[in-house]
Amino acid sequence: MTQAASSLVDWAAIETVLVDMDGTLLDLNFDTFFWREAVPQRYALLHGLTVLAAQQSLAPRFEAKVGTLEWYCLDHWARDLNLDLKTLKREHRERIRFLPGAQEFLASVRARGKRLGLVTNAHRDTFAVKAEQTGLDRLVDSVVCSHDFAAPKESAAFWRALDAHEPFDVRRTLLIEDSLAVLTAARAYGLEHTIAVRRPDSQLPPRATPGFVGIDGVFELV
Repeated sequence: MTQAASSLVDWAAIETVLVDMDGTLLDLNFDTFFWREAVPQRYALLHGLTVLAAQQSLAPRFEAKVGTLEWYCLDHWARDLNLDLKTLKREHRERIRFLPGAQEFLASVRARGKRLGLVTNAHRDTFAVKAEQTGLDRLVDSVVCSHDFAAPKESAAFWRALDAHEPFDVRRTLLIEDSLAVLTAARAYGLEHTIAVRRPDSQLPPRATPGFVGIDGVFELV
């Protein structure tokens, strides 16, 4: 274990590790590409638009749903855009990849004997595509998608439902996540240990994480 990892996490105080998927374990660059390029390209083809016109049309519709369950819901956008998004994701599945050190990190958490849960806002169909591509489902003890509880991780309702479904001690649970809104909601629920990922997208520069301990990636915790 590195000195940085030692100073960031007191593993003796941790019983459960909850880890996000997109932007924490998997490179958010896939999602950036999918929603900013692949979807507008297919939408433009359907409606006889230029890709730029499609992007300009879709951007405010996407923005209006940020932070809601609909934003993460493949069924919602498939209906709204009249596109087969699951098939479109499969067409580009070769872009789905782990962030640096993610697999090693998951193995190290299990080696420490910690309970390891994946908590994601991704739709179950999205998770299925990504699990098929990466085998991520086999590297954790449990998987919870926010759609299971009909509430996004940004809401208190999600954390109450998760605690009822898979009880955890807020004083002995570590959440690693790239969304500050989710980290804020978890902290408000009582989680005492939270770490923010600064580089969820490998192709973009690090982001600021005001109010939270930040790491460039989970490789720092191995």
